[in-house]
Amino acid sequence: MQATALVTATGLMLMILPTTAAEIRVLTAGAFKPVVVALVPAFEQRTGHKVVLDNDTAGALTKRINGGELFDVVVLTPAAIQQLAKAGKVMDAPPHRLARVAIGVAVKKGDKAPDISTVAAFQAALESARKVAMIDPAAGGSSGIYLTQLFDKWGIGDAIRAKAVLVPGGLVAERLLTGEADLALHQISEILAVPGADLVGPIPPEIQNYTVYAGGLSANVRDRAAGEAFLTELSGDIASGVLKEKGMESPGS
Repeated sequence: MQATALVTATGLMLMILPTTAAEIRVLTAGAFKPVVVALVPAFEQRTGHKVVLDNDTAGALTKRINGGELFDVVVLTPAAIQQLAKAGKVMDAPPHRLARVAIGVAVKKGDKAPDISTVAAFQAALESARKVAMIDPAAGGSSGIYLTQLFDKWGIGDAIRAKAVLVPGGLVAERLLTGEADLALHQISEILAVPGADLVGPIPPEIQNYTVYAGGLSANVRDRAAGEAFLTELSGDIASGVLKEKGMESPGS
């Protein structure tokens, strides 16, 4: 009788004990980093889990993961996640679409904003700029790859390369503050993350290129339940408000 009672009591204690807190290693493309940073504190407080965050360009993260870097959750483009799934690095499931972000133009706070309201005006602003900062396409940054192809299509690729300040990763608009460039082209969420930089606006809609971000779980995720909980956090109601604040949109808009 006593043994039965002890077993019952032990079972009840196990039922009410909190689950073991997990450490979730998250790799994210730079443009989505501000969203993750904003969501992590409340998630950690509510769940007890610990999020360890690292960011890089989409291309660099893909290389790191293919090279064997360990992680639990990754935020990249859907195509990159699908490639990693084929390589056995990410769970073979449809990418969890999270957000999309447009390319924007920035100047140093206080500087006169150029006219970018039309394609012709945007091109004129580029040609009149002393130096133009943008992500280095060789580093795998999606906006840099797209813009380089666009400028080549326009026939001004060589002219822009001669005045380009190519940033291998991080916040391109910081080059405005150092005086290295007087115009910066980058994803809007990353421009807004730089105090001292003014967002002029998105590039014209006719040439706009949205980057979609999606999340996936590592094929070797250490705690699947914790990883799935964090992915849910990135696409929940709280996240939708953060997306707007950080210059991003829901992926379906």
